[in-house]
Amino acid sequence: MVVRLRLQRFGCKNSPFYRMVAADARAPRDGKFLEIIGTYNPIASREGIKEIRLKADRIRYWISVGAQPSDRVAWILGKFGILPPPPQRFSLKKMIPKVDRKKEE
Repeated sequence: MVVRLRLQRFGCKNSPFYRMVAADARAPRDGKFLEIIGTYNPIASREGIKEIRLKADRIRYWISVGAQPSDRVAWILGKFGILPPPPQRFSLKKMIPKVDRKKEE
């Protein structure tokens, strides 16, 4: 059984709220899970704060037994220092127009 750490969506239309769960990789996104390991509210409050609550000890346990985090969960865990930050998926050179890239070389 492959275990994934992923986000499970709750909330109404246009106001998402996520639970971070450890779930079987074959289970549907909002389906059966093994354990709730945190929450994530991407809608900022009036103070501009996005709320994230993590059970760091349980996350470390699931990673130690081989659970694989999804891309978004890996990014969140990298921000909080639980995992090393994932590598960037884009090249900074591609952001410069080709004409300017040739001038720099």
